[in-house]
Amino acid sequence: MTDATRRIAETLIREHALPKQDYARLIRERDDELAKLLAEHARRARERYYGSDVFTRGLIEISNFCKNDCLYCGIRRSNRDCVRYRLTEEEIAACAREGYALGFRTFVLQGGEDGYYTDERLCSIVARLKREHPDCAVTLSMGERERDSYQRLFDAGADRYLLRHETADRAHYGRLHPPEMSFDHRMACLKNLREIGYQVGCGFMVGSPFQTPETLAEDLRFIETFRPDMCGIGPFVPHHGTPFKDMPAGTAELTCFLLSVIRLIHPPVLLPATTALGTIHPRGRELGLLAGANVVMPNLSPVAVRKQYELYDNKLCTGEESAQCRDCLDARVRSVGCRLVTARGDIRFQEKQSL
Repeated sequence: MTDATRRIAETLIREHALPKQDYARLIRERDDELAKLLAEHARRARERYYGSDVFTRGLIEISNFCKNDCLYCGIRRSNRDCVRYRLTEEEIAACAREGYALGFRTFVLQGGEDGYYTDERLCSIVARLKREHPDCAVTLSMGERERDSYQRLFDAGADRYLLRHETADRAHYGRLHPPEMSFDHRMACLKNLREIGYQVGCGFMVGSPFQTPETLAEDLRFIETFRPDMCGIGPFVPHHGTPFKDMPAGTAELTCFLLSVIRLIHPPVLLPATTALGTIHPRGRELGLLAGANVVMPNLSPVAVRKQYELYDNKLCTGEESAQCRDCLDARVRSVGCRLVTARGDIRFQEKQSL
């Protein structure tokens, strides 16, 4: 770590913001010493708001049908080898009942942009989950919809919405998506969600094709200004059914580095250690927590369809990433000095008084 990068890091720790060029320099010049420094301060920042608490979200992957053709995604519509499925309302409710018995108090419904899930169907599902589990939060991650659709889902009881922006660089977005998809529409969706009153999550891929330190710096500046309640970042892992075949070396380490930076930019943010990180590193979740993350999302989907929701190759589908192996996950979390808690896990804007 040079004197210059140390000064930039100290500014980030103190002021929670940097010029774009300084973010890019930290990324370009990162080394083990710099990563260790930022991770240490990221953990301190997390502890000021959450102590050692790590929140669990029960992930229910409700459909792998998708109208979009994102060039990096295994469930893109052009992937003719993808075996498609969708869950019924009763199947989703059964997953939630199992999750509730296991101690989960947030359910995340995630799927491709599947026209089967009309507002009427999805509102019915959300209302049922809230009726059967009134002490739980329902999070949706169902892609881009129009503002009135988001409003109807919010009125039905949805608490949170996750919509990864994928990249905050307009030109980079255009290279990752087909022409019919719009950077402006994606950003407008996030704005609409915030204005409606959702707890809003955004996020981006790390190591995606054509990504540079400058494009990542644009993402970090976006986190500064948008200040999401949740921010999901994970490594780009290629899928054989897409044009992109290679993952850059060091992607796990860069992902953890950026988790620390995001925690320091926005200390109260809810920050997952993702399954994708666990896919590319045997201790990926633990490394994410050590870098400042405080959320894990075990899988509640029916075992029979987990492999089919294949956004990327070699996705973990059985074992310790599953909700049913809560004890295994608890042991992993405890191994890095944290504890799994049974709670909705809402964002905390006030620092803990004892710290």
